[in-house]
Amino acid sequence: MYRILRPLSKCRPPSVLYGRRTYAAQPSQSTEYPQALPPDWEESLPSLEDFTQLPRDFGKNQLLETNEEFKRSLRGILRHFPALTYAFAYGSGVFPQSDATASRITHSPHPNPPEAILKWQKGGGKMIDFVLATRFSQHFHSLNLARHRDHYSFLGSLGSAVVSHVQDGYGAGAYFNPYITVNGTMIKYAVVNYDTLLRDLSNWDTLYLAGRLQKPVKILFEEPNIRVANQRNLLSAVRCALLLLPPNFTEKELYSTITGLSYKGDPRMDYGSENPKKIDNIVNHQLRNFRLLYHDLISSLPNVEYQDHQAISKAGWMDDTQLNVRLTQDMDPERRGNIVRRLPKSFREKVYFLYQRKFAIPGREFQEMLEQSKDEDAKGGFKKQVASVFDKRIAGEEDLPDMVAKAVSQTVKWPSTAQSIKGVLTAGPARAWRYLGEKRAKGKE
Repeated sequence: MYRILRPLSKCRPPSVLYGRRTYAAQPSQSTEYPQALPPDWEESLPSLEDFTQLPRDFGKNQLLETNEEFKRSLRGILRHFPALTYAFAYGSGVFPQSDATASRITHSPHPNPPEAILKWQKGGGKMIDFVLATRFSQHFHSLNLARHRDHYSFLGSLGSAVVSHVQDGYGAGAYFNPYITVNGTMIKYAVVNYDTLLRDLSNWDTLYLAGRLQKPVKILFEEPNIRVANQRNLLSAVRCALLLLPPNFTEKELYSTITGLSYKGDPRMDYGSENPKKIDNIVNHQLRNFRLLYHDLISSLPNVEYQDHQAISKAGWMDDTQLNVRLTQDMDPERRGNIVRRLPKSFREKVYFLYQRKFAIPGREFQEMLEQSKDEDAKGGFKKQVASVFDKRIAGEEDLPDMVAKAVSQTVKWPSTAQSIKGVLTAGPARAWRYLGEKRAKGKE
């Protein structure tokens, strides 16, 4: 019933059907960077059985490179967990958020890690974070409790039904076990339900999981529907950031805006549990990976373009971390209205509600508008979504960036707060207090 899906690089799609169109697989134009997106991919999203149903190289921008030995070490850790459908590693233990810190490391959290982890972390001073997605939460916890009872707090004694209820019923649907040693390596892992992950990537219910995948992560086990949903998530992040930015901006400003989405309203940022320079650190030290993630998506949008075409036409420009290319976007209300219309559904409705109050639209009239919007969403496979009169009206408002920022904060605040509170139960008071103390210490540094 459960299987680990292979990366796309091991599949062989000669000619693939995607929606109502057939795309013949073409030789890649570049061995270094992914190809452009196929046309109308957002409007053709069937339920996929395997990667051969995707166009060749679709979504490979998500497969960021690390050292091969390091990747094997991470996958070796995940072999200790049952029933995985999708998994990725993230955070500063995987992609550095500061300059080499080996000289400042006084104590490694890893008892006896593989040599590959020591080398990749330049001394092995970072706990490694994972997100593990499974199709059936209770089944996963039942198997995992049998193998690793010591990973769980006192909740584990209450059984897998209680653990899965706490996971799925509160906060953002994640269950964290921190300070766990596997293969001599200190890790923290979150268990999430496959459907919860898919919904958040598609609709931005909480931005808790979608926000993590908007930043560089190392995907270890894949699933084709998640790859498509995450591609939509990444494109939605660009669109949302454009609504927050002025007509002219730089690459770093764009990536900082995207990175900051999931931190708006996060209590850890408000109460000093995160480094206040965290966003800048992530972008400055992962600029190449942000380019690999987002360049093709940016190029696919009609309302934004790079100003320095000569700079981005040079071979290897993505490796030039001193380069900070400028971009410009079209502020025409119709074009920006199309951006609003194509935001994830749950998030877009929050923006709509904010403007309902501002415009004092009667409740019945507003509900009719929402119902019409849902009908149009249901037709997404056949008709490209275009801005309604209401979307264009919103797009012409000067306070649109403020309203979008407010909607982001509303989306993030309660799930993040509930997850922080839930952490006391899932990690146990001692480990939760230790984790909070380490986070606050990093913030002070």
